[in-house]
Amino acid sequence: MPLLDTFGRPLSNLRLSVTDRCNLRCQYCMPEDDYTWLPREDVLHFEEISTLVDVFLSLGVDRLRLTGGEPLLRRDLASLVGMVSAKPGLNDLALTTNGILLFDQIDGLEAAGLRRITVSLDTLRRDRFVKLARFDELPRVLQGIEAAQRVFGSSSARTAGASCALKIDTVVIKGVNDDELVDLIEYGKTMNAEVRFIEYMDVGGATRWSLGDLFSRREMLDRLSQHYGPIEPIRVESSAPADRFTLSDGTVFGIISSTTEPFCSSCDRSRLTADGMWYLCLYASHGIDLRGALRGGASRDELKDLIRAGWIGRDDRGAEVRLALGNERATVQVIPVRALRQDPHLEMHTRGG
Repeated sequence: MPLLDTFGRPLSNLRLSVTDRCNLRCQYCMPEDDYTWLPREDVLHFEEISTLVDVFLSLGVDRLRLTGGEPLLRRDLASLVGMVSAKPGLNDLALTTNGILLFDQIDGLEAAGLRRITVSLDTLRRDRFVKLARFDELPRVLQGIEAAQRVFGSSSARTAGASCALKIDTVVIKGVNDDELVDLIEYGKTMNAEVRFIEYMDVGGATRWSLGDLFSRREMLDRLSQHYGPIEPIRVESSAPADRFTLSDGTVFGIISSTTEPFCSSCDRSRLTADGMWYLCLYASHGIDLRGALRGGASRDELKDLIRAGWIGRDDRGAEVRLALGNERATVQVIPVRALRQDPHLEMHTRGG
């Protein structure tokens, strides 16, 4: 029987952060000049991660996604992929990356057992990329996507409803990159990649978020239909965060509308930080310390009991709570920079986004 929370949502999808560090400073994720990093001695070793993955798998998790920070900054990440990829009960192993280091690592990751990859790409314009991310790395990101296309791209990306092993994620910000939706769709076609547009969220260290920056799902669909004509939704039952749509030529794209149309009711995701704090919701203010229990000598059964108790009591609906606040969310939910520096776990780049 699946392990269910208070709203009947199963424990099945774990986002596993391997580092809190990143080689970009995107304005929606890491807008500040300085950050407090997790102490290196607190970061889980690969063997510890493998142990915790075994426990999660025994409780019903069957999908893992490796995240960061930027996960490819973690030395010898392919070794971790190899350690977990063949574990019994694991049906999917994916990775989210900004793509800068992907060209040199893609073959090793695929050989170790990685099954899917998502690359973040918010703009195709070099000057705009520098302004958004504060580093001139667009050429290396595009080189990484081309390498990912060689390994994971396939014609199925353009077949309605088909699963795609290569995705491109774009955070859309009004007045910043909302004029590139068509360009990104067309670029995705050339890479046989499924593009997913993400509404700008007020989470973690994005302390400069405002409702005026939001470019909503409705606005995205209107903008795209003006260019492509009728857009049809793909109606399948899924706990995936993206609603998927098809263009008239069969091209599939997705929209993740956590801000205006939250999917809390079906959310089966939890997050394990690089130092072993387990968060039941991206918006949660507190996590459960699995590293402390593991290094304190807890048995696997004791770890299972700790995780089971946490999930059974889960009642988080963070995005829905924010939506209910309406315009008040812009002032009520902002976390002061001083607090962010005192507790890096409040940052989205630490929680795995």
